[in-house]
Amino acid sequence: QVQLVESGGGLVQAGGSLRLSCAASGRTFSSYTMGWFRQAPGKEREFVAAMSWSGGSIYYADSVKGRFTISRDNAKNTVYLQMNSLKPEDTAIFYCAAGRGVVRTTEYAYWGQGTQVTVSS
Repeated sequence: QVQLVESGGGLVQAGGSLRLSCAASGRTFSSYTMGWFRQAPGKEREFVAAMSWSGGSIYYADSVKGRFTISRDNAKNTVYLQMNSLKPEDTAIFYCAAGRGVVRTTEYAYWGQGTQVTVSS
C-alpha cells in the first residue's frame, strides 16, 4: 500500500516555474514507477512524465519535453516535477501516481489527491 500527497502547486505567470513534490508513505515506494499526470477542465487525465524505480528510465510527454524534469529521492520517499517555461495550456490539476506502467492511467494503482497549477497569460 502506498499513500501519495502532492504539494507545490499554485498560480504563476507564463514563463515562470514551479516545483511539485509528491511525498509517499509505504515501505515499497522504491519499487514502483512514479508518474505525473494532469487533468485540465473538460479534458481527460493525461500523462506528463514518469521515472522507473531505479531512475534509469525516464519518459516525458512531447508537450513538456525540454521544460519539465522528473526526479525522485527514494531515501526521502519523494518524487518531484520541476516545471519551467510554463504556459497557460499547462493549467491543470497535477497528480502523482505509483504503479508498474508508464503512460496509461490504468497502469497505476495508487494516486494522490492532486494539486492545482494555474498559469496566467
